[in-house]
Amino acid sequence: MINILRLLSVSLLLIFGTVDAASLDQVAVDAFIGELATNDGFDRAELARTFKEAQRSERILKAMSRPAEKSKPWYEYQKHFLTDLRISGGIEFWNANVDTLGRATDVYGVPPEIIVAIIGVETSYGKITGGDRVIDALATLAFHYPQGNVKRMTFFREQLRQLFLMSREQHLDPLELTGSYAGAMGIPQFMPESYRKFAVDFNNDGARNIWQDRSDAIGSVANYLKSHGWNRGESIVLPASTTNSNADELLTDSVKPNRRISDFATHGVTTAALNSDELAALFTLEGQISLEYWLALNNFYAIMKYNPRTKYAMAVVKLAEAIRNARLAQQMS
Repeated sequence: MINILRLLSVSLLLIFGTVDAASLDQVAVDAFIGELATNDGFDRAELARTFKEAQRSERILKAMSRPAEKSKPWYEYQKHFLTDLRISGGIEFWNANVDTLGRATDVYGVPPEIIVAIIGVETSYGKITGGDRVIDALATLAFHYPQGNVKRMTFFREQLRQLFLMSREQHLDPLELTGSYAGAMGIPQFMPESYRKFAVDFNNDGARNIWQDRSDAIGSVANYLKSHGWNRGESIVLPASTTNSNADELLTDSVKPNRRISDFATHGVTTAALNSDELAALFTLEGQISLEYWLALNNFYAIMKYNPRTKYAMAVVKLAEAIRNARLAQQMS
């Protein structure tokens, strides 16, 4: 009976795997192998053997064509993250790692609720880290990105290179690493380049293990934000209101703080900011009833270095607030 079930499982895997998997662009792969061999000292034959096992995934291409940050308005998008389960999970994660989070805040200046919220948004506190082979995801997007987007293909091509560099440095098999459909890995969902630059050995055991080690994951998230400009003790984002119909001319796509808050006020955009000389950027989110106006400060922009979507960064902020407030209420009850 067991042998029959195994045969059935293998048959189903072959059937459904064939639908999703296909060959990579061999010309592009060969050119990439040549670059790695010439510029980074890799063995051509070994790379060829590795890529012989890699596959293009049509499912990944479909998923990349419809990310939730683009397809859902804010009032729908936030419902996926601001749930009782994710908030309670955040409290549990915080309580289980309270000392490590406190040390990360001391070292890097990032509040514990922000670290917890990012890990909560990314992987539900390490429970959902992705089951795609990283090499398949990165190769698919490096050589077959939807609509042939050259900018995005260049990005993923570099991440694929970083994967091989990381694997060589850490003595890892690139064929065994799994992650998201975009190639992000571990509890904090770091891309290979981010791992090489920002992952830290926060428990000093000699390894930077973001896959199973919560301590390293926590320290790595905090180091990532600090390295991207997080300022200790400063605000993140401010609700704003406008009385000027021309305020939309001040909106920016990058959300990089570029104008003093006092300057926004002269254009009819007001907020309860204490420091009117602080730089901010105006952006909007689609509320259930009307458009919401917000002023992004430097720390909000740092969060967007993790994922360059205002909805993503706001989900982190709102989840962090919800976890912090719920945890405080528990402690006071």
